[in-house]
Amino acid sequence: MRAVVQRVLSASVTVDGEVVGAIDGPGLLAYVGVTHSDGDKEVAWLARKLWELRLLRDEQSASDVGAPILVVSQFTLYGDARKGRRPTWQAAAPGSVSEPVYEAVCAELERLGAHVERGVFGADMRVVSENDGPITVLLETP
Repeated sequence: MRAVVQRVLSASVTVDGEVVGAIDGPGLLAYVGVTHSDGDKEVAWLARKLWELRLLRDEQSASDVGAPILVVSQFTLYGDARKGRRPTWQAAAPGSVSEPVYEAVCAELERLGAHVERGVFGADMRVVSENDGPITVLLETP
């Protein structure tokens, strides 16, 4: 499983012009991609890492200050563009596999105590964010 995490001042996701998830104030925006072999172990690792990673100001984590996390599904994190001009998405799990894993990450974050906002899995989403500094981290489960 892969995630790209940004420290944000605000972020929102709209689908068909309707806001479906938003955070207003310091928090994290996490794009999550799922591959074929991801399961419960990877879900637990990623959720805990997102919740406890010290990316916020003064080296604080979302768990330290109760900061919200906006989680957006992002299969393109598994795009491979090393050859040719067209990326391949073969490493990304199909929706039937990745949607339950994405939902499990969100549920595990909530179980840990996080306020979670979500995008809509598989939808054509418009994501708007105001980054808080150039803080962007790539996470990959072991």
